[in-house]
Amino acid sequence: MKRLLPILLLAAGAAAPADEPKLAADKPEGKPELVATFDGPMPTGVTVSQKGRVFVNYPRWGDPVTFTVAELKGGKPVAYPDATFSVYDKERPKETLVSVQSVVVDPADRLWILDTGSVEFGPVIPGGAKLVGVDLGTNKVFKTIGFPPEVALKTTYLNDVRFDLRRGAAGVAYITDSSGTGPNGIIVVDLDSGASKRRLHDHPSTKAVKDFLPIVEGRALLERKPGEKPKHLSLGSDGIAIGHDGKHLYYCPLASRHLYRVPTNALLDEKMTDEQVSKAVEDLGDRGFASDGLETDDKGRVYLTDYEHNSVLRRGADGQYETIVHDQRALWPDTLSVATDGHLYFTANQLHRQARFHDGKDLREKPYALFRVKIDAGPVLLRRDK
Repeated sequence: MKRLLPILLLAAGAAAPADEPKLAADKPEGKPELVATFDGPMPTGVTVSQKGRVFVNYPRWGDPVTFTVAELKGGKPVAYPDATFSVYDKERPKETLVSVQSVVVDPADRLWILDTGSVEFGPVIPGGAKLVGVDLGTNKVFKTIGFPPEVALKTTYLNDVRFDLRRGAAGVAYITDSSGTGPNGIIVVDLDSGASKRRLHDHPSTKAVKDFLPIVEGRALLERKPGEKPKHLSLGSDGIAIGHDGKHLYYCPLASRHLYRVPTNALLDEKMTDEQVSKAVEDLGDRGFASDGLETDDKGRVYLTDYEHNSVLRRGADGQYETIVHDQRALWPDTLSVATDGHLYFTANQLHRQARFHDGKDLREKPYALFRVKIDAGPVLLRRDK
């Protein structure tokens, strides 16, 4: 019985004997610095201005959300650009922010706010889906671009956006539609005229992989709602990033381990048919992990969150991957932002612990986190003076 006692104690969850040998364990990578924590609603997006201002957003996914966009001041979120505009007014969906999924500072150091126009992944509210530009010098909205119903479909979920200000009169924006219930694709926006169009509409590269099963924190991730049969993740084109030279747009479905890219010339060429654009898509292969956010740097490398392994990786020009961050605190690394201060910022929001994945039980543990890690590069700044 004495010989069995240590084994029984371990089986019961008791502390290991002092003489137990130290065993090998998972090794961390990188030295992420904690920038801020969040005790309120779950943040998704983050972006950093060229002067070091940090902005985040909170989509309306079920958490109580007072304001959907914030600037961090002294480490605390403050409604941005002001409490009136950032607080949803059901009577004025065109003039107020409904539910913001992404905030991105463009190469001209202006903030763009991507409003899904959707509450808790419901149908797009008429007039609610929009791209809003804010002048960081005056903190005033200078441009609001709405999307017609043939571009922002009822099922559309506007997810993330990237910019090239050298194209056209005022530049172009590229947006992913990550809908889990309808067609996916890439939306191209003329920032001067406000005209927009869908490209790669429901193309296989923008779709979730059928029966995709990610493993997060060592556990299979499925949508599990009380009284319903478990469902596989169905979110399509999510992460997006533009190459350092603007020649390619990188993207990936949330429910996939493949990375894709397409020439931006193909997306912008009005003479190219959808079939021709589709043929220009490149499958960059199975990465062995699934991503939420993507980003690029001015050295031609692509950064990818790895929500299956609490990590952030970087893809070199040679197609090889290296781990930048591997940290047990990086629970669902969501959005990436390369800043002029030489850091890569990322949110970790425990998305996979939401109640909809655990039979109605919210397993998230506040606070949520914003980290940054030092890198040897800066952001992609595609503007005419570059």
